[in-house]
Amino acid sequence: MSSLENELKEKDANKLVDSARKWFKELVQPNQYIGEVFSISYETALVQIHDHHRKRVGGIPSLSFLIATRITDLEEKIEFSQEDSSIILLRVMDAAQLPGDVEAQRIRAQSAQRVSGEVEQHWDSPETMDAQTNNLLSFAGIACRVIGTFFLETDSKGELALKFGSDLSNYYPNRGLKVFKPNENALKIIVNYQDPDRQADLKSRSRVPIGEIRYASTNRSFQGVSNVEVSISPADLLQQKTALFGMTRTGKSNTTKIIANSIFDLRFSSNEPLRIGQIVFDPNGEYANENTQDSSDKSSINKTALKNVWRSHKSGNKKDVVTYGILKHPDDPDRNLMLINFYDEAMLQIGKEMINNQALSNISTAQYITNFKLVEFYKPDPKYFDDSEYQGELIRFNRRVLAYRTLLKKAGFEVPSSIKPRIERLFNPKLVEQMANFIPGKKEQDYEQAVKAAGEILQSKSPNWDALATAFEGLFYFMKTDAYTAFNADYIKKSSTGQGWADPDLIRLLEMFAYPKAANLLGIVAPQHTSSVSTDYADNIYDDLVAGRLVIVDQSSGEPKLNVSVAERVMWKIFRENQKKFREGQIPPDILIYIEEAHNLLPSDKETDLDDVWVRTAKEGAKYMLGMVYVTQEVSSIQKNILKNTANWFIGHLNNTDETRELKKFYDFADFESSIIRAQDKGFLRVKTLSNLFVIPVQVKKFELPVL
Repeated sequence: MSSLENELKEKDANKLVDSARKWFKELVQPNQYIGEVFSISYETALVQIHDHHRKRVGGIPSLSFLIATRITDLEEKIEFSQEDSSIILLRVMDAAQLPGDVEAQRIRAQSAQRVSGEVEQHWDSPETMDAQTNNLLSFAGIACRVIGTFFLETDSKGELALKFGSDLSNYYPNRGLKVFKPNENALKIIVNYQDPDRQADLKSRSRVPIGEIRYASTNRSFQGVSNVEVSISPADLLQQKTALFGMTRTGKSNTTKIIANSIFDLRFSSNEPLRIGQIVFDPNGEYANENTQDSSDKSSINKTALKNVWRSHKSGNKKDVVTYGILKHPDDPDRNLMLINFYDEAMLQIGKEMINNQALSNISTAQYITNFKLVEFYKPDPKYFDDSEYQGELIRFNRRVLAYRTLLKKAGFEVPSSIKPRIERLFNPKLVEQMANFIPGKKEQDYEQAVKAAGEILQSKSPNWDALATAFEGLFYFMKTDAYTAFNADYIKKSSTGQGWADPDLIRLLEMFAYPKAANLLGIVAPQHTSSVSTDYADNIYDDLVAGRLVIVDQSSGEPKLNVSVAERVMWKIFRENQKKFREGQIPPDILIYIEEAHNLLPSDKETDLDDVWVRTAKEGAKYMLGMVYVTQEVSSIQKNILKNTANWFIGHLNNTDETRELKKFYDFADFESSIIRAQDKGFLRVKTLSNLFVIPVQVKKFELPVL
């Protein structure tokens, strides 16, 4: 080997040694020393500390991070490939017994007895306890959880990279480890660590701060962690399930705004701008409307509604945020109404499905309702018929449409001025004549007046909607008579297709006119009708999401059942459209769905109900590029299969062990059970994301926007 090659090889080796030394210096500070590991296993470590060191580092809070290592001389050459050249990450759990604790307790008790009643003197004062005894009794043990191991490896570029393994690969019970409390810089590296392999994805490189590290409700600045910023990768939420749990008024809405803002701001990234479509189902209107709940001055409105998130960046565009609602809002003139025109031919089937799902879903005993739900409105396609057949099918379709529109009018749906009741060519003249001159049989006399009135109305060239309702009721009764049976038999003989005059769907529609209360059932959906739109809001919402906009659906003015139905309808649109693109070999657009008050929408116990859109999205959403953020108070209110497929967790205060018992099943939240129940501080969350390999306690920052 030439001298040049040796020189280059030595230079590379020295470069790696320098890099290893740099990494250890960033993570280990000798002045942050607190004690020794005197017992360790794969899961736990017991550490002996002294009050002097505890005080010097600002205290050791419960659940705080500590690091343990064999490396003590940071100026010497560090063989990074050796087993000892690693750092074990620990989490403080509780106090631990030392072998001499029983004797120490006896001495402390005796000392306390000596100063009993002397208010000015403590039992550990020099007058009561000698310095040597005081020093020996200042040692204490703490029990720690082994979270994992930081170690160094060369990457594909030959450079040294910090790696983390979520376990302990080996330990020696008779070898000591020095323990340190990370300072601010070291702690920032630890809590914001991201696997280098995941960082190769450009989407995952972008990270946004969500708050600062916080170990306990008693959060004192001198402990040296108050300024350590915690960041997340917004890309972690894409195509994943994200849970946000906590009692009311513990900061869930603020955290949702922080998350949505981080996703929204990806469009401003200098690396690879991403426009991610987001939709928020907002049952209380807190994201779509300005409110006072987050303002320090309750007499004024705090301009931090999520709809203003476009202001988060100087190049933000107001058009990138779109709001929808059932009613107009005085402070939101650009709001889109979540209404459809039930009379519009293009939306007949959409409106019919809404009636089926919202008004008639729980009515199963009446046969005429079951029959009506089978009616569909799909206009015949001329490519499937010859000319004469098509004209006949078109007449049948138009006749059904007329009957359905008449039923809508009877149910209280306002008729657009452009829709007129036209009956030309829709009713056979011989049929109408027989109705007008109807002579009933013995069992048909009850129908006589209704049938004759119907015949007279249908002989008119331009009957109004109310008259048509009477006519369709009479027509239904006529179809029960012998006269109609004879007419229909003759009609079939002369028909080229062998069909009767009335198709099954028309009969099902006519039957609704025979029941006085039937129209009232349909009227439940009437508030969702308007004559001022010509497109389906579900289509518009999906188009907005494909364009990468933030869509906020204000459901604060809707009835609970209506809100559920509307949300499901929009979700089915999103799911099926992305599913369609996937099946056609296209890449579906990334869409993130936020579900506030998720217990109102997500199923709690339908674990195998694949007909539920939320279950389908939870199980199959990832491959269709659908992510879900669900926000609610109780872990137990969410269906178990959805919980099992959740990758990101934001956990605030929960007030009972029933909920924490469910939470303990996931990741290392068992460590935080006591803290979650006791600490009620607003915005104090325990966070686990896809990139962060362990739970981190965070004080989430307040959502704020620049003033215009």
